[in-house]
Amino acid sequence: MSCPRVRFGYTLLTEQAGPRALVRHAVSAERAGFDFAVMSDHYSPWLTEQGHAPYAWSVLGAVAQATERVELMTYVTCPLIRYHPAVVAQKAATVQLLSQGRFTLGLGAGENLNEHVVGSGWPPVNVRHEMLGEALDIISGLFDGGYLNFVGKHYRVDSAKLWDLPGQRVPLAVAVSGEQSVDLFAARADALIAVEPDAGLCGRWRTIAAPDANRAIGQLPICFDPDEQAAVRRAHEQFRWFGGGWKVNAELPGPAGFAGATRFVRPEDLAGSIPCGPDTEKIVQAVSAYWQAGFTDVALVQIGGEHQDGFLGFAEDELLPALRAAAA
Repeated sequence: MSCPRVRFGYTLLTEQAGPRALVRHAVSAERAGFDFAVMSDHYSPWLTEQGHAPYAWSVLGAVAQATERVELMTYVTCPLIRYHPAVVAQKAATVQLLSQGRFTLGLGAGENLNEHVVGSGWPPVNVRHEMLGEALDIISGLFDGGYLNFVGKHYRVDSAKLWDLPGQRVPLAVAVSGEQSVDLFAARADALIAVEPDAGLCGRWRTIAAPDANRAIGQLPICFDPDEQAAVRRAHEQFRWFGGGWKVNAELPGPAGFAGATRFVRPEDLAGSIPCGPDTEKIVQAVSAYWQAGFTDVALVQIGGEHQDGFLGFAEDELLPALRAAAA
């Protein structure tokens, strides 16, 4: 399955850059021609080598004021433990107002890495899915306007109301990884989020979701560098956690755990799964797997907080034109 028009995004990865740098990168990404920008929402980096974790929602507010055209999105916020869903709804409504209708709220069931910090424990995945379902109901109810009271298995809401509600409702995108999560959330959301180019997920989503909820947003890490071996080394240093898969990545509690779990990952292992170096065609080929699977949007992650300017120049001059030509 292919899509008639694919949109390309840039990832503001909070784990690898500080807040002022992220705002500057967002402005540069808009200037380079990216269609949208997604932002991770972390309390901790995956690995110590990444070195950052500013508060995503403060940065989003600044990005909303510093940019004019590019669409914005969380990729993704977990509305389960660290944040109450009623507060997430308030934050999302505020960013939608600040951005004048450019914001999508991306939600997911989260990772222990970020949620354990408030000391409430880390529930098993089936409980997390129950919690996310209730969170979606609360957030949607608050976006409807008026007062909301809610009594669920996991959350209570007492007479909550969003006093600054945007005229344009905030779209909800939900991260899924298999049939169970698609079946639970497709009817409650406006868009799918996934980090693997799985045509089965897209197809199943579209059989359950509303007809206008067919947006599917993927994400792909790359490591652009004029020196291919330098790119491989950097990808190994900062992104070796990526190959663990979400059944592992969701459970480990901190950077030390990810360092231990990935101590036997070799640089050449990363080179086989993450496009590294200056080869435009190699990146285009990797990204094309997403639109061939039915994805409408793909956000790129450039690995290395200090290596964004060179990548953004390359994206403007070579990569984005090549991607759009290939997708067309």
